Amino acid sequence: MEAYKGITRDRLDEILKNISGVNAGLLGDVCLDVYWRADMRKSELSLETPHFPLPVVDERMSLGGGANVVANMIALHPKKVQVFSVIGNDWRGRELLRLLDEAKAGLSGVIQKNERITNAYIKPIRQGISDVAYEDPRLDFTDPMPLTTEDEDKLIAELDKAAGSLDVLCISDQMYNGIVTQRVREHVCELARKGLKIVADSRYNIRLFSGVTLKPNELEGTKAVGLDINELHKVSGCIEVSDFINVAKTLTKKSSSNVFMTIGARGSIYVNEEQAWYIPAQKITGPIDIVGAGDSSLSGFGLALAAGAKPQEAAYIAGICSGITIKQIGVTGTAARKQILETAKCL
Repeated sequence: MEAYKGITRDRLDEILKNISGVNAGLLGDVCLDVYWRADMRKSELSLETPHFPLPVVDERMSLGGGANVVANMIALHPKKVQVFSVIGNDWRGRELLRLLDEAKAGLSGVIQKNERITNAYIKPIRQGISDVAYEDPRLDFTDPMPLTTEDEDKLIAELDKAAGSLDVLCISDQMYNGIVTQRVREHVCELARKGLKIVADSRYNIRLFSGVTLKPNELEGTKAVGLDINELHKVSGCIEVSDFINVAKTLTKKSSSNVFMTIGARGSIYVNEEQAWYIPAQKITGPIDIVGAGDSSLSGFGLALAAGAKPQEAAYIAGICSGITIKQIGVTGTAARKQILETAKCL
C-alpha cells in the first residue's frame, strides 16, 4: 500500500481547466428533494381529529439522488452533462426537469412516462418559538414497479446514441426498482469493454458490474465481497485501512474492475490489479452534514479522470470535493471549481 501525498497546485489547476472540455453523462435514479418548513406557532388543533397539523409556510426544492450528481458535475464546469433516466409525468417529474434545465443539463436522454412515479424525498421540518428546527420522518416517493422492457429499450437506445461523444459516464444506482436493471447494467458493461470510461456507484448491486471503475463506500464494498463490517469490527476491535485495501482487492478480482472506495473520515483508497493507494482525508473542523458527500465524490472523481488525471489524483480531488460539500449544513451541497482551488491553498 502506498499513501498518496496529493498533487501540486499547478497540477490541480491543470486538471480543473481540462474538465472544461469534458463531455460527461449521468445514468441513474434522479430524484427531487423537497423541504417543507412548518411554523408550529400557527398550528391549531383539528376539529375532526385529535392532531395538530403542520402549517407549511415555506417550500424549497432541489436536485437529489442522481440529479445531485448532475448538480455536482455542473459545478465543476464541464463542457456538457447529459442525463439518462426514466421519470414520471407527474408534478415531481415536471419540477425535476425544470431544475435540471435551469442547471443547463442535457435532457434528451430523460424518458418521461405517465405510468412511472418520479423519485422524491419530502422532508418536513418543524420550527416553533425557539430557533430549534426538528425534521420529521421523511416522506419517500419511489416506484414499486420495475422498469418495463420498452423503457429499457428506449434508455439503451439513448445511451448508444450518445456513447461516442461521452468522455465519461457516471452511474448513480440507488433504488430497488431503479432504472439500472440487469439488462441496462449488462449494456453499460459492454460499453465499458468498448472503451467508454465508466464510474459506477450502486447502493445494492455494486458487485454485479464488471470492467468499470467501482465507487462503493466502505459498507457497500465490504458487503459486496460477502463480509459484514460490524462483524469485522467485533473481531479486530478496529478495522484498519489495510483491511479495506484487502476488501477492495477482493472486489477488484471478483468484478474485473478497478475500485475507488471511500472509507468515511479516513479518506479513500484506489485499487487496480497492480497497485493500491491510500488517500488520507483532508482535515475537517466544525459541524458537518454528510448528505451528498458521495455524490460530490463520484462527480469529482469521474470528471477528473476524464480530464486526464491519474486515478490517485482523481481520488484526491474527489476527497476535496466531498470535504467542501459536508461543510454545507442542511443542503445537498456542491463543490465548485473556485472552492476547490481555495481549499487547496490551505492544504
